Amino acid sequence: MGAARVGIREFRENLTSYLGSSTPVAITRHGATIGYYVPARRKPREADVEALRVAGERLQALIAAAGASEDEIVAEFKGARRSRGKSRR
Repeated sequence: MGAARVGIREFRENLTSYLGSSTPVAITRHGATIGYYVPARRKPREADVEALRVAGERLQALIAAAGASEDEIVAEFKGARRSRGKSRR
């Protein structure tokens, strides 16, 4: 499946319809391609959703095994981000 070719003005004027489409679009200016719009997959694949579910279950098991609460993990994460941000200055 090839990309549709449209001028930048047409792309801008019809942006909503292009965003709703699953067809890639080559955007041109004065006949030269200046960019591409490549739509993302609309619906996640079932395998991706299942992998996320399994990862979530494993994470919950690790948290329970460590005896930590979600609040403790969030606080530790925020502290690590703060200290990392200070070291970049």
